[in-house]
Amino acid sequence: MLFAELINHSPKTVREAKSLPRTDVIRSTERSLHAHRHFVGFRNHRVSRYRSTVTPQSILIVAGEASGDQLAAELVSALRQAWGPIAPVFFGAGGPAMAAVGVEVLHDMSCLSAIGPADALRQYWAYRRVFNSLLSEARNRTPSLVVGVDFGAFNLRLFRALRPRYRRPTPFLNWFPKTVQFVSPQVWASRPWRTDSMVPCLDLLLSILPFETEWYAKHAPEVPVRFVGHPLVDRHSRTPPAKTSPRRRQLLLLPGSRPGELRRHWPVMATAAEVVRRKTGILPVLVLPTKSSRAWLPEAVTPPLGLEIHIGNLAEELSRTEVAIASTGTVTLECAWFTVPTVALYRTSWSTYQIGRQIINVPYLALPNILANKAVIPEFIQDAATPSAIAEAVIQLLNDPVLRSKTVTELERVRELLGHPGACRRAADAILELSRVSD
Repeated sequence: MLFAELINHSPKTVREAKSLPRTDVIRSTERSLHAHRHFVGFRNHRVSRYRSTVTPQSILIVAGEASGDQLAAELVSALRQAWGPIAPVFFGAGGPAMAAVGVEVLHDMSCLSAIGPADALRQYWAYRRVFNSLLSEARNRTPSLVVGVDFGAFNLRLFRALRPRYRRPTPFLNWFPKTVQFVSPQVWASRPWRTDSMVPCLDLLLSILPFETEWYAKHAPEVPVRFVGHPLVDRHSRTPPAKTSPRRRQLLLLPGSRPGELRRHWPVMATAAEVVRRKTGILPVLVLPTKSSRAWLPEAVTPPLGLEIHIGNLAEELSRTEVAIASTGTVTLECAWFTVPTVALYRTSWSTYQIGRQIINVPYLALPNILANKAVIPEFIQDAATPSAIAEAVIQLLNDPVLRSKTVTELERVRELLGHPGACRRAADAILELSRVSD
């Protein structure tokens, strides 16, 4: 009614306008324009509300392996909360954790796992089928966001493959999704030139390690990176380790989660654990991430006497264990969070190790050592990872109170570097902010 009234009070003809004073014509025209803007804005608001209710935007999300699947599920839950009542529709590739939070998992990636180029080549065609399928689904569904969680080599190739397609709009297709990578590829450890390919295909990089923002600012300032904190802080913040908490006299064995890790680490770890058990009487406890991973343990390996095998509940075991042997990687950070003195090891195929020696440019592989930039925990790599060397290091941590106290103090400092709780919430807020810019 306001719009109609203002139109009725405006001059209808040029002759009528000429008969009015100049100031009256200007004021009348201004009122009409203001009413028109108000009406169009209200109409567009009504239309946009209707459209968003009927067709919520979709997000393609891709994660590989069990750790990425868990992190992606936590991110999706945070995104649903950040988006409010009109949450996006999620689809992509991942595992059971993503499916449990409502993601339409088109490809189960839990059965695909590769350590190094040799493993990747053996599974090339399986990865290629998933890759081509996701490209096809992206073209058909035109998601507003494409989010990669860890799994950097695969995800960055997917971003690059999508970029030419949606950067050439036509009158019939004007598709401009944003690309986000949650967890940086370890370009700071090897092949830093990979950042050149990240710049044109990546809109936002969400970092979980505190030194990465400084590294990118120095070596690749064009990459838009934001540190959000480490997600394990959220997982374990409800049960922070107390300095006075009672420790069970047990040796925690953490050989890894991938089939290749279990095949290569378990024989060495089992033999070392038996040596430690005979000399100290400590109880060996093996923790595996899933029931299916138990089948990947080599059957020919004799387990240490009295071995307990637990599926899951890593936090509970870490909160009460005295010492651990673990594969290098994220699990060593979890040991650091619970201030468990740990001996780290890593073994891989001969070819992968030889390639790694040429391209890796960091002095350590265990993440607590990388964060502290010094040897906080002992680590044994490839040929150095012998049962006798590992057992000796464990016994020293058990029997030397000065060394043990120093190690615990250093692990507490590493824990402080991981940031505050809320990593996935901050990641979701950053993604939501990016999506609004794209709109």
